Amino acid sequence: MPMDLMVEASPRRVFANAHTYHINSISVNSDHQTYLSADDLRINLWHLEITDRSFNIVDIKPANMEELTEVITAAECQPNQCNVFVYSSSKGTIRLCDMRAAALCDRHTKFFEEPEDPSSRSFFSEIISSISDVKFSHSGRYMMTRDYLSVKVWDLNMENRPVETYQVHEYLRSKLCSLYENDCIFDKFECCWNGSDSAIMTGSYNNFFRMFDRNTRKDITLEASRESSKPRGTLKPRKVSTGGKRKKDEISVDSLDFNKKILHTAWHPKENVIAVAATNNLYIFQDKIN
Repeated sequence: MPMDLMVEASPRRVFANAHTYHINSISVNSDHQTYLSADDLRINLWHLEITDRSFNIVDIKPANMEELTEVITAAECQPNQCNVFVYSSSKGTIRLCDMRAAALCDRHTKFFEEPEDPSSRSFFSEIISSISDVKFSHSGRYMMTRDYLSVKVWDLNMENRPVETYQVHEYLRSKLCSLYENDCIFDKFECCWNGSDSAIMTGSYNNFFRMFDRNTRKDITLEASRESSKPRGTLKPRKVSTGGKRKKDEISVDSLDFNKKILHTAWHPKENVIAVAATNNLYIFQDKIN
């Protein structure tokens, strides 16, 4: 009987009984023997060959849960040093830990936080400063964090402020009230580096995704949708009008679709090929081939 080819994934191993809360991060270590898994309050270290037990390396759960003020939002291993990892929090801070210092890494080695500008403080400040993703650069010298409105690049040698800040969708700052009411303000956007660490990418609403060139400081907004991305077609840059008269090609902030969002993006480690997940569609784009 001629049959359609079915591709099926079957689990090789199941690592169980270590997390009480939803797992938000998994990161394979550079030693290729261990990996981290993180939930809201704990980070565990696993050996890839041992499925029934793990080591708890971070635990921020207070004795009284009513005293809980922050949760872990993301965690990642350093790409070149298997003893170093970072984790970010809902308070907009990042802690770098060294597993050589102690078995339980409750004391961080470095603490990254940008001081808040008192003039821009609002009811939403704490929510939008929560970090949804943290990623080391391939070189291991920098790390990138994503909060609700921006992407920040930090030098691991400088803890008091980021070296670069990129606005992803600053035009939404005036819309935070309605984004709070429809729960979009809690969306968790990921970010990623290109293979040479010269560009970064992250998602937005209306199936838009943003790319920033770190050398030229240029940025571009592209759209992943069936209408705009025909096979072999070229993506056209998109622009959002922020008040005043709208130009012909621009989209007004009020007509953006907040149900269409790109939370997950990935960049090929060596080539200019990107993958973008728009709700239940996966788009793969590559650099224009002449």
